[in-house]
Amino acid sequence: MIYVLEDDGNIRKLILYTLRTSGFEAEGFDRPSAFWPAMEARKPRLLLLDIMLPEEDGLSILKKLRLNPDTAQLPIIMLTAKGSEYDKVIGLDSGADDYVPKPFGMMELVSRVKAVLRRAEPAAQEEYRLGDLYVCPAKHIVMAGDQEIKLALKEFELLVLLLRNAGVVLTRDALLNQIWGYSFDGESRTVDVHIRNLRKKLGDAGACIETVKGVGYKIGGTGLG
Repeated sequence: MIYVLEDDGNIRKLILYTLRTSGFEAEGFDRPSAFWPAMEARKPRLLLLDIMLPEEDGLSILKKLRLNPDTAQLPIIMLTAKGSEYDKVIGLDSGADDYVPKPFGMMELVSRVKAVLRRAEPAAQEEYRLGDLYVCPAKHIVMAGDQEIKLALKEFELLVLLLRNAGVVLTRDALLNQIWGYSFDGESRTVDVHIRNLRKKLGDAGACIETVKGVGYKIGGTGLG
């Protein structure tokens, strides 16, 4: 199920029609007061979320979803008429998985949806252990000692990518391309924000993520099992 929270009726109907004809189950909402009860009843695979909404703006909704452990990893694509780099960065820094400015082509949107869903699918059976850190991508489990850590989807993807490339320095541009699926105007601040949030959530285990000044980030290759 894909949820579409968009107050413009024409856009919402077109998105729903396109998703359904592309093989997806989809349901639309015109305002947050209709959306929240649906979230309580059934969690979707992905949310298409407009920023400019009545009652409550999309960024506020995004932040609430990311703070809730049950929806912290829910894939979310922002839809907005705002096309400035600032708004794009704010949305991505707040935990959005992608950002599609209006007007957009329906086939492009479907392609973005498929790409985000692919990245959100559990990886093949693999496990990583590094000191007190344990990560199982297939089960979306992250443990620091005996404490389970709840990560947003992008934070989880960053951690797994770094673990898969232990000992290799990944540049900010490489992280943008591999995690977000594309680079945007050379903007790398969102990578730093997500790394900072990831380290904070991991606590002492976050020290395994090393900053290589002027280049990017890596996880040390020793002790990885």
